[in-house]
Amino acid sequence: MNRPILYIAITNHGFGHTTRTAAIAATIQKLCPEVLLILVTTAPRWLLESYIKGDFIHRQRAFDLGVVQTDSLTMDKAATLEKLQEIKKNQNSLIASEVNFIRQNRVNLILADIPFMAAGFAKAANIPCWMTSNFSWDFIYRDWGGEFIEIADWISDWYTKSDRLFRLPFHENMSAFPNIIDVGLTGGSPHFSTEEIRTTWGITAPPEKTILLSFGGLGLQAIPYHNVSKFPDWQFITFDTSAPELPNLIKITNRQYRPVDFMPICGRVLSKPGYSTFAEATSLELPIITIPRDDFAEANLLLEGIKNYNHHQIITPPEFFQGNWDFLHDSPQPPQQQQPIAQNGNETIAKAVIDYFQSL
Repeated sequence: MNRPILYIAITNHGFGHTTRTAAIAATIQKLCPEVLLILVTTAPRWLLESYIKGDFIHRQRAFDLGVVQTDSLTMDKAATLEKLQEIKKNQNSLIASEVNFIRQNRVNLILADIPFMAAGFAKAANIPCWMTSNFSWDFIYRDWGGEFIEIADWISDWYTKSDRLFRLPFHENMSAFPNIIDVGLTGGSPHFSTEEIRTTWGITAPPEKTILLSFGGLGLQAIPYHNVSKFPDWQFITFDTSAPELPNLIKITNRQYRPVDFMPICGRVLSKPGYSTFAEATSLELPIITIPRDDFAEANLLLEGIKNYNHHQIITPPEFFQGNWDFLHDSPQPPQQQQPIAQNGNETIAKAVIDYFQSL
């Protein structure tokens, strides 16, 4: 048969959707190197390459936007609504141009996390569309009410046209999808040994005094970094290039490294609620310190997930932003569930994709 071609459409919202999907793509490539991957996202190529070691085509297109944010905790709902209405107005031309690309490149299957328009591309191109996520955008927007209800209904209608959903852990019920398959955690695993990481980056503090600060691709302008100085014999790791120069704050600027590469040497990760960080930390049994987000419907699902399956500390926004980080002296709470969570999401989805190609 001809070379199997997989078109992977990724929501353009922060880096979380990109990294978790890239981890699945990397697993597909590892198990079946002849699959040609086309990654369709405006995320930077270096981010994709930090997960996917082999060749792939990077098509820079955006079909959704998630939520317009100024940083990882601040949302602009008015701008989000305006952009969604613009996508809705232009949906027919969006579909037409993408279907043309899909046909020219002889794509066999679409895998999407989780742009709703992908189902439209698949229907028009007469190929299947499989999706993967722990929440869908209609769930987020419906929670906001008002003019977002109509948008949510429009998005739900597109999701009903998908052929299959691989539902990730820490999920909402995702009732718009007609065919749901529950899978285990997805995400990346470390590329480097702990010795290599500690030596390369000069990390000398013991794990219990090594803290990973992870606030995603959007960063967080208001991180009170001055608190780091109150723990002189601890070391803190950040990927925030705008962070101040402090003796015990290690800034990771080399793009071949990812937060997951540092998790094994840390005692805890301090993070906003985000599936990718939570999933990778839970897989590596790294305790999580996090801040609730009442304005983002997915956040409560994620908090429930880590309460059930990981050691955790839920701190208040004032404790993080205005406090002196005394919570670092507290012990995390143990997980509430006795049974560990399944961690085979990458492999389950990859195997399904490869089985589909082999059936053609």
